[in-house]
Amino acid sequence: MSSNLISIGDFQIKWYSVLILSAFLLGIFLIEKEAKKNKIDKLIISNLCFYLIIVCILGARIYYCIFNLDYYLNNPIDIIKIWEGGLAIHGGIISGIIFIILYCRKNNLNLLKTFDIFVPALIIGQAIGRWGNFFNKEAYGSITTYDTLSKIHIPKFIINGMYIDHHYYHPTFFYESLGCLLGFIILIIYKYKIKKVNGELTSIYLIIYGILRFFIESLRQDSLMIGNLKIAQLVSIIMIISGITLFIVLKIRSKNDKQEMGSSSKK
Repeated sequence: MSSNLISIGDFQIKWYSVLILSAFLLGIFLIEKEAKKNKIDKLIISNLCFYLIIVCILGARIYYCIFNLDYYLNNPIDIIKIWEGGLAIHGGIISGIIFIILYCRKNNLNLLKTFDIFVPALIIGQAIGRWGNFFNKEAYGSITTYDTLSKIHIPKFIINGMYIDHHYYHPTFFYESLGCLLGFIILIIYKYKIKKVNGELTSIYLIIYGILRFFIESLRQDSLMIGNLKIAQLVSIIMIISGITLFIVLKIRSKNDKQEMGSSSKK
């Protein structure tokens, strides 16, 4: 299995790059569609998407390089080789959050509504982007056996792709991709059936992806580390706590608003 989608002499197009680009394009389509429903100016949301792609890629790459600093100090030219992998999603999320906050303040956009517009696109984009790790033979888990993977119904082409250096590995990229797809379905159902106030989708995303990534990371063999601590698990815990806190605050605020409206109507 090659990491190249197209290879003509020295000209190469990597599967990783194509899948990341596909994830961004689908995300932009979903975001612009949802923004239109919410009567947000198309130019404002299109500009946000454009700059956000740049910010998130840079943030994801910088985050990854920081936690592999020794290697990149010795091989600085490799910093720009993002087509070979090395984009940390948590770095992209953190930089994206900061940029959206600043952009919403500048353009007088409702921050929580904007986050809610973006998170379904984000998680389905993550589901697609993870397949880039498959073709780059990265983001895999612990050593296992062919029979074990076959018994849990992993598709044969994935099992074969996870045969690396004479061992089979758990396809954690696949587990995370499926988890993100399920998370996307949950967000869409919640959005149309349950959602009451802005910010709820964002809180649900933080909880879902935080839990998913925490457990996926326990299987990963190439985790970013500080000492014996897996950085992604620490960030995942922060995401879960933040999501639960935001959800509770929104529910309390919504309840108080209803009580105030009820009191006003009785006067």
